[in-house]
Amino acid sequence: MTVASPVLRVALVGRPNVGKSVLFHALTGRYAAVSNYSGTTLDLRSAPGPEGLEVIDTPGLFSLEARTDDEAVTRDLLAGGGADVLVQVADACDPEGALVLALDLARLALPGVLVLNLADEAEARGVASDVEALSAALGIPVLLAAATQGRGLAALRAALERAAPAALPPLPPELGAAAARVADALPAALRPRALALLLAEGDARRALGGAALGPSALDALERERARFSRRPAFLYLQAARERAAELAAACVRRAPPGAATGGWLEAAGRWSLHPVAGPVAALAVLAALYWFVGVLGAQTLVSALEEGVFGAWLTPAAGRLVSAAVPWPLAREVLVGPYGAVSMALTYAFALILPIVATFFIAFSVLEDSGYLPRFSVVTDRLFRAMGLNGKAVLPVLLGLGCGTMAIVTTRILETRRERVLVSFLLTLMVPCSAQLGVILGMAGASGTAVPLCWLAVMAATVLGVGWAAARVMPGAAPRFVVDIPPMRLPQAGNVARKVASRLRWYLAEIVPMFVLATFALFVLDKTGGLTFLERAASPLVSGWLGLPREATGALLTGFLRRDYGAAGLFDLQRAGNLDPRQTAVSLVTITLFMPCFAQWLMTLREHGWRVSAWTTGLVTAYALGAAGAVNALWRAFGG
Repeated sequence: MTVASPVLRVALVGRPNVGKSVLFHALTGRYAAVSNYSGTTLDLRSAPGPEGLEVIDTPGLFSLEARTDDEAVTRDLLAGGGADVLVQVADACDPEGALVLALDLARLALPGVLVLNLADEAEARGVASDVEALSAALGIPVLLAAATQGRGLAALRAALERAAPAALPPLPPELGAAAARVADALPAALRPRALALLLAEGDARRALGGAALGPSALDALERERARFSRRPAFLYLQAARERAAELAAACVRRAPPGAATGGWLEAAGRWSLHPVAGPVAALAVLAALYWFVGVLGAQTLVSALEEGVFGAWLTPAAGRLVSAAVPWPLAREVLVGPYGAVSMALTYAFALILPIVATFFIAFSVLEDSGYLPRFSVVTDRLFRAMGLNGKAVLPVLLGLGCGTMAIVTTRILETRRERVLVSFLLTLMVPCSAQLGVILGMAGASGTAVPLCWLAVMAATVLGVGWAAARVMPGAAPRFVVDIPPMRLPQAGNVARKVASRLRWYLAEIVPMFVLATFALFVLDKTGGLTFLERAASPLVSGWLGLPREATGALLTGFLRRDYGAAGLFDLQRAGNLDPRQTAVSLVTITLFMPCFAQWLMTLREHGWRVSAWTTGLVTAYALGAAGAVNALWRAFGG
């Protein structure tokens, strides 16, 4: 096989959640985020593979129609000549879906290989595919693999040498004739793409090389498209589905109902989607998350670290060491004073926030790896439809609980700009990141029942209010909700450990330095009198409207730099006994609805432009302060 470059560019392509990133890691040794739900990979990533290969991991693709931005990234790579060979990675449990996509990709005339991954799960469920028969019918190598076990990797490397364009499905006569006439009008280099050009529209056609066509070729293309009463792409996909059904009937065997060995995990997957049991299971998962993060992490582990490790040993030892080794009083204060890098920044970062973040990362990674998150999106579909969205929006929202900055990027999986802007607004307004969420759970868990109920009431009212406003300011129906539901799996300890380690590295590299910087900013403000001035200037807002102690001003100020740092400051005030239940409730509302960290704001600016960012900043700030002030006033009036 002759290729255009000395390095063979191999693109891993397929529907979401079929193991592309696992295969990427197996071939290149480079870690890619791996989850048992769609939307994890949003951009192209490439790395050298074995024997002169360049391996490219791509976002999930349902079809070359590419309804979302992340699908368009993959389509444009393939259509624009960015890959020499495509390796379609598919779920061996769903060979019919794999065949539909394989026949859809066939119109690109690219050499390809079909890998039916997750073969171990298919065998457990009684699904057996005759790969030799499929290979003969499609005209491309077809093989079984279980990438997590290393099974099939050697066969894949050998199959790349035999990669060939897949056979097209039997075309309706008028479609085949139109493609032949288009080919006659095209330059020789574009003739293999005649069918793809006939089927494509807009950006897809330009990616295929249509932008370079002369007027005569473009006229011929439009004449042929005008002959059809229905879109040519629809006719092709109909033919692809019919051919896929024929091949599946001939080449795939399934165990009789009840004979498969999916066991209790399969039953749990079914019950998690039940109209009654599903919401109950979702509440149980949220309760378990509350206990694990809010009780174990934010109370038990935080107390052990703050009072035991830091309070009884590390901070006093650091004070003695600094006093003996540093002769300058100002430098000693920078390190171990009231706003010191050790006494405050590192205590916040490692004693207050790290236990919360770590327990959240563990819990979220287990949920990711189990396959429960797509089921949660189905359960919450009705809630999101109240805001003109659908359950697919829950995936960026859930990722926002880990890091709001990356969650803004994840909105690319949504189909319309309206959805992307609205979900970005929700992420900014009311989705706390992992550190914030842990602080919220910890503060709520230590405050009886009235405080968390008040916080939940404000959040529910916010959801309903945003839904009501969105229906009027940004009218439009929720798009059709299509999400892949993966099989439930036991989380793999190694995968969970890699995820947690990767996220903790991010926390240590990006968040801890910001804590030190924010603490130094407070130190400078304190020494120059700026903090006293700001506390006095903000007193009508902080002490008056919000009813918080003046010391909360510093936490709110640094919240503009790092919202989780501001949350840690309020948490510290509560643990010191400086916040009563009313002030705790106001603090919870404020830190949940307050502006996001600077990095998230910049990502919103990059993804949606300055107008959306400016409106988001103004609306979120006004709403957060208004809602928190209303809680303060109502609590004073009715709560005593």
